[in-house]
Amino acid sequence: MRDLSIDDPLEDFTPRDFHLLGKSRRTYVSGSGPAVIVMAEIPCISPHVARFARWVRDAGFTVYLPHLFGRDGAAPTKAGALWTLGGACISAEFRAFAANASSPATQWLRALAAEAHSECGGPGVGAIGMCFTGNFALSMMLEKSVIAPVMAQPSLPLNNAAGMAIAEDEIAAIRTRMEAEDLTVLAYRFEGDRLCRAARFAAFQDALGDRFQPRVLPDTAANPDAPLKNPHSVLTIHLIDEAGQPTLDARDEILRFLEMRLHAAG
Repeated sequence: MRDLSIDDPLEDFTPRDFHLLGKSRRTYVSGSGPAVIVMAEIPCISPHVARFARWVRDAGFTVYLPHLFGRDGAAPTKAGALWTLGGACISAEFRAFAANASSPATQWLRALAAEAHSECGGPGVGAIGMCFTGNFALSMMLEKSVIAPVMAQPSLPLNNAAGMAIAEDEIAAIRTRMEAEDLTVLAYRFEGDRLCRAARFAAFQDALGDRFQPRVLPDTAANPDAPLKNPHSVLTIHLIDEAGQPTLDARDEILRFLEMRLHAAG
């Protein structure tokens, strides 16, 4: 078992540079089978994010881990998280405070999904976002290959608890597509999370109806030994890797969701 408190060399991932929409971005790829884009939370592709990506890979998928911010493989620290968050908030790629606008980074991520689908085949692509990138998984459904989106504690916009960080015409188009193709999005948060509040899930529910499938975990399900005391990261630092734990059950539900959409549909 890897020590999640030290840097992860990501030695079992192949680093590749994808040149899409005039931009080049390092992306770590591993596995075989249908493609799943796993987007890191602040501060980076941490050992906890890499652990989740390996679980997805070992379930029979090709994982694409794009570099979005921070130092790849670094163990998370409070100082590192604050530094990365500050940089991301002023970056032109992210709209951290826009309630009704999608981050420009999602355009590149949609192009990556299309490329991954071309490489891996199958009925489509999965997209999993966490925290700062949580909303991105839904925005990526504007790319026709994305059929299995998962939002873990979507935290944008940072200044509006009920904001969805997606343009109104885009979410309308996504709902139309979901209904036409019988698609759904899974979403996870802890009940007392101060970064992803109940108002945000209510807004998504209003916008998407029963196509939005929320899961709210009790705060007591969060790993009490995590460095962040606010219960937040369902799939990473607050996950308890023990049978019967709600966070591990959430991971398993996601793996079943990916299996149903990306394997069974093929």
